[in-house]
Amino acid sequence: MLKLVKNIGLMVIIALGGITMAQASGDSAYHLKKNDWPHAGPFGKFDKAALQRGLQVYKEVCAACHSLNMVAFRELTALGYSADEVKAFASEYEFADGVNDDGDVKYRKGLPQDYFPAPFASETEARDSNSGALPPDFSLLGKSREHLSMFTPWNSIYGEDYIVGILTTYHEEAPHGVVLAEGMHFNEAFPGNQIAMAPPISDDLVEYADGTPATMEQIAHDVATFMYWAAEPKMEVRKAMGLKVIIYMSILTILLYFVNKRVWKKVKKGDDLV
Repeated sequence: MLKLVKNIGLMVIIALGGITMAQASGDSAYHLKKNDWPHAGPFGKFDKAALQRGLQVYKEVCAACHSLNMVAFRELTALGYSADEVKAFASEYEFADGVNDDGDVKYRKGLPQDYFPAPFASETEARDSNSGALPPDFSLLGKSREHLSMFTPWNSIYGEDYIVGILTTYHEEAPHGVVLAEGMHFNEAFPGNQIAMAPPISDDLVEYADGTPATMEQIAHDVATFMYWAAEPKMEVRKAMGLKVIIYMSILTILLYFVNKRVWKKVKKGDDLV
């Protein structure tokens, strides 16, 4: 019976590892470059400067096509902004606020509790403005391409690496023998290598407020960091809580061990337990 359980456990481990390998290699033949992310690992924390630069890139470049439906302005305080700065940032946007006496739509300035407005009113409008392609929402994109493996960590794919790969592996021309569909662009990291989005970034595309040189690689890393934060804004809180739980459970386990040892010591001697 014990041997059967061991065999089943081994089969499960192998199966899980195989699934992860298939996920990691099945999305694209391109081998994503592994980057060192400050927020990776059990003790990792977000680089606030990178988050602020990524927000700037999103606002000035990405927001023209991509929505951020699940992020409220008030959450930007986690990027290092003060409440007044967030309030000023939100006020740069306008939101529909009913109609006036003439039947025209009224608008108000954005408030911290509002969510980032979508660039298009509907999916149809979004597709019509992008040659039939639907720009994905950025809220969860940083996590949606992430495949992590406990048993084969070398096969893990991080969403940030995927985003950087997409942004930095465009080719002006497709390789010999590759025929691109109309309106498509060749991209090494994208599954199938054909992507509707034109190359969105280039060197010096933005002028960073903090003076950081805006190379293509820097822009890609900054916006990838911001997108991962958007997908998991409570990551630092989760990690801090997890560490506290591990410490608590470790101490509790030690205490229970000695309590158990003391109780069974009395039982062996035939002493009363009370």
